[in-house]
Amino acid sequence: MSGTVEQLQAQIKVQGDAIRQLKSAQAPADDVQAALTLMQDLKERLRIETGAPPADAKKLVLKTPKGTRDYTAKEMSVRSDIFQAITSVFERHGAVTIDTPVFELKEILMGKYGEDSKLIYDLADQGGESCSLRYDLTVPFARYVAMNGVTSIKRYHIAKVYRRDQPAMTKGRMREFFQCDYDIAGAYDVMVADAECVRVAVEVLSKVDVGAFVIKINHRMLLDAVFETAGVEEEKVRAISSAVDKLDKLPWADVRREMTEEKGLDGAVADRIGEFVQLRGGAELLERLQSMPDLMRSEKAQQGVREMQAFFKYAEIYGVLDRISFDMSLARGLDYYTGIIYEAVLVEEEEKSRTKSQTKSRNPSDESQARVGSIAAGGRYDKLVGMFAESRGKKAADVPCVGISFGVERIYSVVMSRMREQQIKANRTQVYVIAAHNGLLEERMRITTELWDAGIAAEFMYKAKAKLQAQFKVCDDERIPLAVIIGQSEIDDGIVLIKNMAVRDESQGNGVRVKRVDMVAELKQRLGQ
Repeated sequence: MSGTVEQLQAQIKVQGDAIRQLKSAQAPADDVQAALTLMQDLKERLRIETGAPPADAKKLVLKTPKGTRDYTAKEMSVRSDIFQAITSVFERHGAVTIDTPVFELKEILMGKYGEDSKLIYDLADQGGESCSLRYDLTVPFARYVAMNGVTSIKRYHIAKVYRRDQPAMTKGRMREFFQCDYDIAGAYDVMVADAECVRVAVEVLSKVDVGAFVIKINHRMLLDAVFETAGVEEEKVRAISSAVDKLDKLPWADVRREMTEEKGLDGAVADRIGEFVQLRGGAELLERLQSMPDLMRSEKAQQGVREMQAFFKYAEIYGVLDRISFDMSLARGLDYYTGIIYEAVLVEEEEKSRTKSQTKSRNPSDESQARVGSIAAGGRYDKLVGMFAESRGKKAADVPCVGISFGVERIYSVVMSRMREQQIKANRTQVYVIAAHNGLLEERMRITTELWDAGIAAEFMYKAKAKLQAQFKVCDDERIPLAVIIGQSEIDDGIVLIKNMAVRDESQGNGVRVKRVDMVAELKQRLGQ
């Protein structure tokens, strides 16, 4: 190969001289072009021989796709703690877990998400089936229930979902993200399961310590009754509902403008809607709604009020009434909701949002001013399972469902914003085995093996002649609380030194002397095992 490369390099040099002579002699343009073409051919052959990239090849940019990210070991440690906290609450309430494919048949997902259907990621046809990445975990769950003939289940599911949204990474709005769903499927008494879902939300958000939060609630039947009473045409209901749902971000004037100018709603109808959707409060709001004769002529309004009365009664029993705000502007744009709907938001973010809706930002596109948004949301969807059952040609009764989904990325953003990196422990190591001198690699391996066998998370340095300060530094960097220290004299005497590495205490000296046979028991006592 080297001979060929040298030959090509020599030919390129000769050809370069020939081109210069042609240009100097003002040779015909065709002759010069032919010489240039030959030069390009020689250079391409040389490139192939040497394995060099093409001249026009783009430099590889090492980055993650837009709306996605990597996580460091310390970040993953925090996320793992969040997942464990959420899972423990789900399991305390008796939920079991399932799993579904990350992509579904496109027809399963389409028509379920209202205006957000445009955010679904479609996949290229790989053999006769049109598929899309799942947008959430609720629709796949309903498909699972219908396909398997399930009539009752309390399930949780923690998995990634995908949305072709405009990302705001610092606020936890991404294109690939985890959802943690808790759903109850089955025919039960009105609002019993619904109230438990809110109780689960309060337990989860309290346990992961996101700070002060409020759970906004509304009822689809009440909202539909408002639209019906105001005179909204049936075909415009979902579009107007989507506009109403923006009242947590925009002032009423802007929402009204969207209804009238963009959605084509009559101004008088919009004003009648505004009288209702700006109401918020607690259980006393139901009495106010009942005092509105025009609204209460609607059967939907009557049923919605009855169900919400039951909800408030059960919420008081569950001890979550102080966390709830009855907000008539809450709409939730997803098409499958049929009853109660809810959304958990941080109190601080909610106050900022209301202030911003009254005095708009000078630069509304500034991501630094973006809200974290809802950290959990859900509601009742009684018709979704039946819709899938009917598509299979089966005349099956609907399986009523209610559930809530937690936005882990947003919860994680809030939790991480309150932590300093040096406070985070990335691994679970509890004990580090250290040699004071002479390396003692094999003895460190023996002690570490003994600790593993006892169920204690332990490590040692993978060097035969490990330096003492380097071993101590690992304990500091990795926040390892205890060290087992040995030297040749300790081995001869059948003892080890145990030192608390979490505190700077000179009184410890080199560590507490413990008999080797008592080492495991002493460590377990210190670790609270």
